[in-house]
Amino acid sequence: MTTTPITSADLFASALYIHPDGRVRAAERRMAGSDSDAWQIATFHVETDTDVHADHWEMHPEAEEAVCCLAGGVRLYFRPTTPGGTEDMVRLPAGTAVIVPRGRWHRLELDAPSDLMSITLRRGTLLEPRTDACCREGGNSAPHE
Repeated sequence: MTTTPITSADLFASALYIHPDGRVRAAERRMAGSDSDAWQIATFHVETDTDVHADHWEMHPEAEEAVCCLAGGVRLYFRPTTPGGTEDMVRLPAGTAVIVPRGRWHRLELDAPSDLMSITLRRGTLLEPRTDACCREGGNSAPHE
């Protein structure tokens, strides 16, 4: 068997998939739902809120997600759990992570260009457009500090 290194440039273009039988492979990154039982480890270099689909909510029904900020800074927002509620926000500076609970709608906004890593089981992942007035007008939900 030949062992081929995965370079840092490749990690920003593809993802690692960890299968239940212990196999690990690098392959094309899939952000939408999948029927795979493999966990995905994906890294991203992001420059703008558009790069992190700040205008959409995301939810993983099958597993928790680790969202890691390797460089830069981001804000992770949780959709309100009650009608009329407010979004909860967690600020992630470089070198920090947060665990998104299974089934919890969330989204990201940037404080600065960033390198991010996410680890989750993408099977069943859902995306929904934000419908609040702030998003329709192209703005962010919170002022940048």
